[in-house]
Amino acid sequence: MAVITELSQLDLNGTYSYADYLLWQFEERVELIKGKIMLMAAPNVQHQRYSKRLALDIGNFFRNQQCELFIAPFDVKLYDSQKSKLADKEVFTVVQPDLCVICDKDKLTEQGCDGAPDWIIEILSKGNSKKETRFKYQLYEENGVREYWLVYPYEQAVHQFVLNEKTQKYELAAMFPGDEVASPILFPDLKIDLAEVFAE
Repeated sequence: MAVITELSQLDLNGTYSYADYLLWQFEERVELIKGKIMLMAAPNVQHQRYSKRLALDIGNFFRNQQCELFIAPFDVKLYDSQKSKLADKEVFTVVQPDLCVICDKDKLTEQGCDGAPDWIIEILSKGNSKKETRFKYQLYEENGVREYWLVYPYEQAVHQFVLNEKTQKYELAAMFPGDEVASPILFPDLKIDLAEVFAE
């Protein structure tokens, strides 16, 4: 298969696999959602500031521990959590979460993560809120991401979703305002001062 160097060489209405994605060498950042190309906007300064602050808190917490933090751009291949690892040509979803924590080292590959991370954090931008709140919510739920945080920069709030093991559906565990201390259900000893995260 040929290497693709320009986004214009692709059919934006086509269906692609992770094997195709690995051949793309153009400048634009994209994700694959069930085989469909989703363009990614460049993050703004505010987004980067909040991402960096969260990463510092979370990264320090996991230093010298089994679990590990990864920061975008970082490929995460997603597929039904009931299936064993699939070949690249059988995987049709690859995303780049803003932040993700992975505890199973066997999921790590040269390219990124093969399977669902334990915890994903997405920071909303004005241009991507629909993708994060609808498509990715469903994706992360379907593929077994155990905890999912949505960060709302303009509202200065965090919504925390936790996967119910029986129903395999997300439940809203908390809605943290920007002046509270947030803590993941999976890692209750981790305390994140949102006032510091959202400080101007």
